Amino acid sequence: MNLDNEVQRPASSDASEGRVGEVFKTFLKLGLTSFGGPIAHLGYFRDELVVRRKWLDDPAYADLVALCQFLPGPASSQVGFSLGILRANGLLGGLAAWFAFTIPSALILFAFAMGAAAFTGPVAEGFLHGLKLVAVAVVAQAIWGMSRTLTPDRTRAGIALAAIAVVVFFAGSFGQIAAIALGACAGLWLCRGEVAPHSGDLNFPVTPRGGVIALALFAALLLIPPFVASATGSQALALFDAFYRSGTLVFGGGHVVLPLLQAQVVTPGWINNEAFLAGYGMAQAVPGPLFTFAAYLGAVMGPPPNGVAGAVIALVALFLPGMLLVYGMLPFWDAMRTRPAAQAAMRGTNAAVVGILGAALYNPVWTSAVLSPRDFALALAGFLLLTIWKMPPWIVVVVLAGAGVLSSL
Repeated sequence: MNLDNEVQRPASSDASEGRVGEVFKTFLKLGLTSFGGPIAHLGYFRDELVVRRKWLDDPAYADLVALCQFLPGPASSQVGFSLGILRANGLLGGLAAWFAFTIPSALILFAFAMGAAAFTGPVAEGFLHGLKLVAVAVVAQAIWGMSRTLTPDRTRAGIALAAIAVVVFFAGSFGQIAAIALGACAGLWLCRGEVAPHSGDLNFPVTPRGGVIALALFAALLLIPPFVASATGSQALALFDAFYRSGTLVFGGGHVVLPLLQAQVVTPGWINNEAFLAGYGMAQAVPGPLFTFAAYLGAVMGPPPNGVAGAVIALVALFLPGMLLVYGMLPFWDAMRTRPAAQAAMRGTNAAVVGILGAALYNPVWTSAVLSPRDFALALAGFLLLTIWKMPPWIVVVVLAGAGVLSSL
């Protein structure tokens, strides 16, 4: 099924194929060098694609970033996917951009997962414990930064506190979905304000018909697999559904995927908390999107499919809803973003996300990693390195993993 419209940007087949290759090479370079999380990624993208290559101008880039931050999913990967569509005049370019940007970190985390079982002994245990302390520092930094921008007033801080209460009293994915839904409702009621300024126009080669098809596919993959997995007992379909559902609910940044995935894969016993947090800590040391953590989880899970098959299913399922949503919204964003109700709902949703991440900082992150005063000191040191000294996350990974090894000797 072809979702693309080639009327707006007429191009020969040879030109389109050449541009797909250009997109792949450009995003492979970015995937190998983009450290620092989604905000840093967006800076790398602007420097490479707006300033240097001039694929689009600053107002259009700002408008695209606004769309991807409005929708659930990995914002930097959604921006890259959209820019691939723009440059290569079609969906193939978007897929090339996503694959090239994602595959380096996914392969590194898959290799780490495959070697984790053989990684035993006091030194290995110290290293893995250090990675869990990295998770404490990184999640604390994410909450610190997000709270300043997403809960800047008493109203939104109150929504965040209410979200914490909901998650605490209703554990698992139900509590998180309920917190996000209540945040949106509270935003509609309490967070109406000035409409954000119109920064530019999006003119991507996606027709309204193609957008509707993508949105319908998004909804079908969200609603149908749970019933089919329950009826058939298929673990592969249950795995797809768990990661797809998590990807659907990630508002406000990649770190929000931590509590969502924890509820989906640790609670049913597919993986234990220790291995989960060790992989999350390792994900901070690699370039590219944090969502490639899914490749690690899919590979190390207890029930098959795991290994290569599990990694591929988990990785695709976690990214897919965000890609379908951004593709589906490209033709309609200019009209929708000026509506005060949509902006108010997102203010409430983002505030609720801060609360969900705050609850996750305590359980499972803190309770699984901070077991002694020494652990507290190391986690605090990592937090200060990130927030005060502005160290790149991979340096903090090296420091705390090394400290964990030294502590074990």
